[in-house]
This record gives sequence, C-alpha cells and structure tokens, in this order.
Amino acid sequence: MSGLNAADIAAAYDAVRSDKEEINWLLISYAAATGNKLALTQTGTGGLAELTAALDDSQVQYGYVRVEYANDAESKRVKFLLVVWIGENTKVMRKARVSVESGDVKRALQHHSFAITTGDKAELAEKDVVAKLRKAGGADYNGGRG
Repeated sequence: MSGLNAADIAAAYDAVRSDKEEINWLLISYAAATGNKLALTQTGTGGLAELTAALDDSQVQYGYVRVEYANDAESKRVKFLLVVWIGENTKVMRKARVSVESGDVKRALQHHSFAITTGDKAELAEKDVVAKLRKAGGADYNGGRG
C-alpha cells in the first residue's frame, strides 16, 4: 500500500505538530501520480474548516489537523484530530479497505487526541469537534459549557 512512510508526509506531520509552523492540517489521499497509493495531497493553514472544505465525496481520505481552543481567558489547549473521511460516492471496494488501512494511517499519524470516521461534513463542525476534544482531554475547566 504505502506511501505513508514518505518523507513529505513525515515533514507535513511534523509541521502540523510544531508550534512554530503555520501549516495546521494535512490531507492524505489516493493519488494517480503515485500509482493509486496513499500520498500527501494537500496541506493548509486554515484549520478544520479549510480541511473540511478540501474533502472529496468520491474518495477515502485521511486528514490530520491541529485544533486550538481556549478553556478560559488564561488557558489555551492544542489538540490533534484525525479525520477518516469516507466520501458518500466512494467505490465499494475502496470503502472496504478502510478498516485495515486506517490502522496503518493511525500508526503514521500516531499522536492524536481523537479520531472521527465520517462521510458527513456536518460532523466536522468546529464547535462539535472542540466539545469532543474537551471530553477526550479529561479535566474540563470550562464547567461543561462546550
């Protein structure tokens, strides 16, 4: 399968995780140029909203995004979200490979607080994702206010 150990994926992953880089998301997709193997197809600086807009309804894709949110006026948290995207119009055989393949992706993009498997962009609304990250993160100093 794998272009998952490619240097460009590792560099993009490190950039998303870095506090000093502007890149805050990456997208891994099947690329014809790599013989239909998984490859880094896009990065960006626009956060979860920009990643969500880049998802293709005819593909299986894997996104990794840095999500920053404040619990109160004095604290800021950084969490990482893995998105396993199964587009509504994806071919059946490609969908069938996701269960095995996503394990390989999770090993390549191993540091994430939460993983969402979806084919519905509405599930990637930032407010809802932050609420899930807060729950996954343990202590909630926001008094459960989402």
